[in-house]
Amino acid sequence: MSLDPVQVMKGQDPLPKTCPSASNGDSKASWDDSKDIHENVGSTKKPKPGPVRRARKVEGGIFFPKPENAVTIAVSSRVLFRTEKEQKVFEQKGIEEYLRYQVEHENEPFAPGPAFPFVKALEAVNSQLRELYPDSEELFDIVLVTYNHAHVGIRLINTINYHNLFIERFCMTGGSSPIGYLKAWHTNLYLSADAEKVQEALAEGIAAATMFMSEKQIEVSETQLRVAFDGDAVLFSDESERIFKAHGLDKFFEHERENENTLLDHGPLKGFLEVLGKLQKKFYAKGHRLDCPIRTYLVTARSAASSGIRALKTLRAWGLEIDEALFLAGAPKGPMLEKIRPHIYFDDQMFHVEGAVEMGAIAAHVPYGIAQKYLHKKSTNTGK
Repeated sequence: MSLDPVQVMKGQDPLPKTCPSASNGDSKASWDDSKDIHENVGSTKKPKPGPVRRARKVEGGIFFPKPENAVTIAVSSRVLFRTEKEQKVFEQKGIEEYLRYQVEHENEPFAPGPAFPFVKALEAVNSQLRELYPDSEELFDIVLVTYNHAHVGIRLINTINYHNLFIERFCMTGGSSPIGYLKAWHTNLYLSADAEKVQEALAEGIAAATMFMSEKQIEVSETQLRVAFDGDAVLFSDESERIFKAHGLDKFFEHERENENTLLDHGPLKGFLEVLGKLQKKFYAKGHRLDCPIRTYLVTARSAASSGIRALKTLRAWGLEIDEALFLAGAPKGPMLEKIRPHIYFDDQMFHVEGAVEMGAIAAHVPYGIAQKYLHKKSTNTGK
């Protein structure tokens, strides 16, 4: 049974500012106030204010989109929340003590993890989509995926209610691989702390990435979802990256000039950009192009004049719009991402992921393509 924690870059803050009362396992914080409203159902005692659940009501019950109609985001509990202390219990004392610990602490909410702001932004977009399209099932649908035993589900449910998240779909596998379930959910994106499972998902054609927690985290928008992508081996294939790695920068530029009218093949995250664009067009159709709550970015180390035209022509031929395109010609990506403040940034090279995390940006590694053979080589990357 694998219960890998969120991978940490140079330490973590003990508790994020977004939830000072939540626990990462080190404090005794609880949600006694918010849970009283549930404990006192049927009692004459006046309940204390609790979290307001945001569910869309329809005739016959609560509305949930069908997986085949929704944009399904599968999120591991270990990236949605912080569970460092629990992981140590599992590693040091074993599964039985781990389960006992979780049950004993099920009234202590987990603190937000690196995927938490992203999920909150998805819910903000859903709220606006429901206002514009009350009967549409084209919404973000979040599925919580965990290797945990069902016993731990109570603590997870309590935590979701505490943070007022609208997550009703769970997949608790008890240590088994979740990949088959991801396909059944029609998953459009899978975020996890387990790099091996992310690679399995990618091999099955599911967009996936490994998330990282920064020692500092910049504030992100609460009203606009911002998603940033690298180009090669993320949106596009690693064809050009292979030329660069094998033959150097000059050969890379020559290859791009000779093939500027030849479309790049798709990469693992192209499909996710497509569904984001589909939702953006729903806002455009209602006159919300300039204030659309979804904004996308291309942040690439490619040079604009020397190798950028092929990337832009490929996106245009695919019918995809990128709101902002930054061609950095090998300059560090971290400072640009600090300005963008994305809810998530996808890159295939750990060199760039580390740079983003050091600046406090929320970054995710896409373990795909030739760059995975160069994970420990922090050389200058001016080709992509």
